[in-house]
Amino acid sequence: MSTAPDPHDVLGYLLKHAHLRFTALTDTALRPLGIDSKDFGALRVLAGREPASQLQVAQRLGIDRTTMVALLDELERKGVVARRPDPGDRRRNIVELTEQGERTLDAARTAYREAEEDFLAAVPPQAAAQLRATLRELVE
Repeated sequence: MSTAPDPHDVLGYLLKHAHLRFTALTDTALRPLGIDSKDFGALRVLAGREPASQLQVAQRLGIDRTTMVALLDELERKGVVARRPDPGDRRRNIVELTEQGERTLDAARTAYREAEEDFLAAVPPQAAAQLRATLRELVE
């Protein structure tokens, strides 16, 4: 008889597979807009803020600079962000949403919210709210 724990009882397993399932749902919902959940995260960081440097965006997203450059290259190719030299420090690039980026972000918010609702549909609203509150406490 095995004494190994059921992987479904291990927190790391549960978090990883919940994340994979959630990412698959959100990526599917965002695909018609030409973006995925990573792209959506970057667009959200850029929305409604003063123009930010590439480094500031990377720090807010918690990703390294090399990954950020590749992500922004792709978003710029899609026409949803634009980079320009920082007038105060020409060694830095400022990143901003384009008009197309604003429209994409608006549609993406709706698609993402619907995917989130689908993901949480299996639990009562009170449990979903508690999950959010608990996760917020754990990451802060």
